[in-house]
Amino acid sequence: MNDQAIFQRLLALVEQYYARRKEGKFLEYMEPQALAEVLDLERQAPGDWQQLFDWMEKYLTHSVKTGNSGFLNRMWSGANLPSIMGEIITAVTNTSACTYEAAPVSTLMEHYMLNSMLELVGFEQGEGQMTTGSSNGNMIAMLAARNQVAENIKEKGLVNHPPLVAFVSADAHYSLDKAANILGLGTDNLIKVPVDERGRMRPDSLEQLLQEQQELERQPFFVCATLGTTVRGAYDPLPALLELRNKYGFWLHGDGAWGGAALLDDELRQRYLPGVEQLDSFTWDFHKMPGSNLMCNLLLFNHHKGTLRCACSAGEHSYLFREEHEDAELDTGTASLQCGRRVDSLKWFLDWKYFGKEGLGKRVRHYLELCEYAESRIQSLPRLEMTAFRESFNVCFRFLPPPNHNANDFNLKLRHRLFEEGVTLVGVAFIGEILTLRLLITHPDFSQKDVDSFLQSVIDMGERLLNE
Repeated sequence: MNDQAIFQRLLALVEQYYARRKEGKFLEYMEPQALAEVLDLERQAPGDWQQLFDWMEKYLTHSVKTGNSGFLNRMWSGANLPSIMGEIITAVTNTSACTYEAAPVSTLMEHYMLNSMLELVGFEQGEGQMTTGSSNGNMIAMLAARNQVAENIKEKGLVNHPPLVAFVSADAHYSLDKAANILGLGTDNLIKVPVDERGRMRPDSLEQLLQEQQELERQPFFVCATLGTTVRGAYDPLPALLELRNKYGFWLHGDGAWGGAALLDDELRQRYLPGVEQLDSFTWDFHKMPGSNLMCNLLLFNHHKGTLRCACSAGEHSYLFREEHEDAELDTGTASLQCGRRVDSLKWFLDWKYFGKEGLGKRVRHYLELCEYAESRIQSLPRLEMTAFRESFNVCFRFLPPPNHNANDFNLKLRHRLFEEGVTLVGVAFIGEILTLRLLITHPDFSQKDVDSFLQSVIDMGERLLNE
């Protein structure tokens, strides 16, 4: 089989899968041992293209169809077609986006897109980079803030330095705990700030904790505002946090991995992100509500030009980065933690050019309208109840079993049964001691009819379980 025939067959396989991604169940579930037998993972296939195609067909057959309306478990779904096209081109060209020499087109596209996002957020004299996700973006922001605490902390480390303390919402993403560990702060020095009844960080509690830490001769240096929490979709109050930043002098970072998409609609920006242009740094995942192919993250710095390169570069790298080269300023690798960098700019660029801010903004508003509709339907259905106030794009609810059933155990069993039968995959999480089903809508063509169908499937499965 020659190369041309291989590509023709591959593209036909991909085309067939994509055309049917919304049909039927989102998954034909199999237990791990049974699936392993079907995959025949131990089989060898030297020079056997037919066997490779068999594995690819099995992969597509038994994978979760994230473009199917039944897939509601994550903050992303099936990717936009322009970004899929970009991924294919990226795979074929196979280069690393670390230097202009190795990736001239993607380098210029990445700089163009980052500058466009700096302008969109309102960051002046800023800079940015694409990272492997907001978990990494949050850590790099904390790293930059840590390195600005003292001039020699990058070289000398934390030895003989007063303990550094950072602050996050009690509902913040666990990536901040990872960052505190990796950066040597210690997870005990990442202080969790209480939240209000809607899941938003309480500024009065933060100020009290700041004062307490200063009295203990510890140095507060970093506060992360979560802009769309993972479970409840809450936005920490930026205006109040900015006032505290100006008073106490810490670095204020915005984790907009999920809720940063509100930037795409002017009215939603004012509602959810007032003052975002005053943050020190901001991270946002374009692979979530905007729909770009995984992964597509951006980290932006405000009034800190040159900080990324200073924070992330270290060691002898002249074999790769030629500082005397006329294109050295374009090289993105020196401002990245990793050496090799995956090309993520092409898919992002294509999505941005095809849909534009207006098109993506309409999409985000549509998601919010569907969440509002889902909330109203849940409140009207006696078998269901909301488990948290709907702050934005997250709808937290559960099935109400009779009093003689443990509601948490029942809803967990209900969720797993829906998954195993290929009906739907919806997220679960705890809010306090209540296990909640978490509806997240990221399918561009999702409709009120789909919301009704999903909620009815939850009710039907719940009633089936009660009758078993």
